[in-house]
Amino acid sequence: MKLFTNQFAPNPRRVRMFLAEKAIDDVELVEVSIKDGENHQPDYLAINPLGWLPSLQLDDGTIICESTAICRYIEETVPEPPLFGSTAVEKAIIDQWTRHMEFEILATVALAFRNLNKFWAGRIPQVPEFGTISKELVEKRLNWLDKHMEGRAYIATDSYSYADLTALAGIDFGRVAKIRLQDHHVNLKRWHESISSRPSAKA
Repeated sequence: MKLFTNQFAPNPRRVRMFLAEKAIDDVELVEVSIKDGENHQPDYLAINPLGWLPSLQLDDGTIICESTAICRYIEETVPEPPLFGSTAVEKAIIDQWTRHMEFEILATVALAFRNLNKFWAGRIPQVPEFGTISKELVEKRLNWLDKHMEGRAYIATDSYSYADLTALAGIDFGRVAKIRLQDHHVNLKRWHESISSRPSAKA
């Protein structure tokens, strides 16, 4: 298998962390530079016409795009340890919190980054006011998540899951939009320190 990835983007990192948690180390990593526009060159567009990362190419040539779809495939082929839950309730709760982490944290951080950071100047239309609104919304969502994490080791269930992995990718990516955990985020900072100590966090 080949994983088309980017070292700095949060969604490819989600898949790399997922592979690490599953102890899968035989996937070829193919670095695709977003900075140099390699994701919009014909060779990569033949793999993913939208130019998005990551993409997983199976040995039979099948292409799977979108980080969650890739991780679900991996979960089905390597079910242990279960990162999407084992019971119907666990699976639903993990899906719920994964969606929260995707839409309320990761995607909103990305909107702030795309509209405020000079990296995107001239690459895409930027609306700084919308970037500022997105940044302020993330900060509110971090307060909400900090309250949720009181007395909890993990975001969704009593075990590490894809929801934790997604939240870590989103919160760490916040640095590009100058969004950081603050001193009053006591519960989140405790969680973040614990999750960041896992070997997979370095993937």
